Amino acid sequence: MKKTSFLIIVTGLAIVFVTVAGIIALYRPAVNKQQAQQLKTAPAPYEPAPRSHPTIITLNSLAMNETIKTKLNRHPKIVKINHNGRDQSHYYNHEITVRFHRMPTERDIARIEQEIDGTAVNRFDHFFIFRSNSKTYNELINYFRQHPNAAYAEPNYIFLQNEQPNDLLYSRYQWNLPAIQTEEGWQLSHGKKSVTIAVIDSGVDLDHPDLVHRLQKGYNVLADNDIPQDDNGHGTHVAGIIASDPNNHEGIAGITWFNPIMPIKALNNEGYGTSFDVAKGIRWAVDHGAKVINLSLGNYQTSTLLQEAVRYAYDHDVVLVAASGNDRSSQPSFPAAYPEVLSVGAINPDGSSAEYSNYGTYLDVVAPGTNIPSTFLGHRYAALSGTSMAAPHVSALAGLIRSLNPKLTNKQVMQIITRTTVDLGPIGKDAYFGHGLINVYRALELANDLR
Repeated sequence: MKKTSFLIIVTGLAIVFVTVAGIIALYRPAVNKQQAQQLKTAPAPYEPAPRSHPTIITLNSLAMNETIKTKLNRHPKIVKINHNGRDQSHYYNHEITVRFHRMPTERDIARIEQEIDGTAVNRFDHFFIFRSNSKTYNELINYFRQHPNAAYAEPNYIFLQNEQPNDLLYSRYQWNLPAIQTEEGWQLSHGKKSVTIAVIDSGVDLDHPDLVHRLQKGYNVLADNDIPQDDNGHGTHVAGIIASDPNNHEGIAGITWFNPIMPIKALNNEGYGTSFDVAKGIRWAVDHGAKVINLSLGNYQTSTLLQEAVRYAYDHDVVLVAASGNDRSSQPSFPAAYPEVLSVGAINPDGSSAEYSNYGTYLDVVAPGTNIPSTFLGHRYAALSGTSMAAPHVSALAGLIRSLNPKLTNKQVMQIITRTTVDLGPIGKDAYFGHGLINVYRALELANDLR
């Protein structure tokens, strides 16, 4: 090979290398001196596993989700509720959730257990779950309606994760960040370690290298311990959208740089949980200092127990964010439809309403939800779609706002988010986009003006 040709090839490779490095730097901004102190990581509460090469996976979780629904529909101990001819809710037939006026004594509980032929299988505060060996839910509700100390009783509803997964490979281009002007917003706030965001979900991969230094001590509602290890993947994906570590040479960048994640496991390894466990997780998060709570889950049946937990959080100045659901339905989904919660729908990369996203008058805002790359189990990454993926964009924005202006109340944060959207669809608030697409820069600019 001639010397001239060799020099041309070498020069060309150098240009390609510099170009790629420039693109990476564009989406992984350098940290300035004022932020350097925050980037120094404290010892992680969960020990990291030995590092391995990151793996990109292909998922066909849509079939898995359909399998779960079919399993619930056919289960002999689960009751199905039909809504509007197409949407469904589920609850356990031999269980009931009860709130007592005053805390029952152990003697009172023993008497109830004997009379219903069952046991108290879970409890927190004045709330109990009873499971009967022989009585159906209808028989149990008739019993507790007669009980003088029962404030109310209702089914133990089953909540499904609001994910509409796909079988696409991990996307190297995070279209979701520029779509909501995240990089421009980082000029105003990268977040603070003092503003914790709770993720109530299937837990989090506690030693994922993109998350391990961003985790606070959490709670496993199902096992009643402090090890909220994810065995499904959904919670890990949600947490990564919010807080995947920046500038660590790993797979993706989260929307916040410093806000800690409080992982709370309330969904099982198949991706569903109960109203009792979700409510218990909300209360635990509030009592342990969460400023924002993400709920990428839902059910079409309202629950008094869950609504009380939501009000408890709201009354304690917590911002609550929930996914609207993935059935392309106008049927209100809970907790998203509660007035104390920001309800989030999803959009596609072209700005259109996602074909799976639920809609209705209760929808507040939309955020990117289709083909969103994020962290997954076992030091892996995956691109998933769903309102489950849209909601954490809004939770992350709430965390950035509260970091920039901690004097704002939860109501003010919610108002800032809805007032600074980019209007999509018909002019003004509408059923498919709510107030519009969230905008990180506009929201932080307004929060900064209000300081």
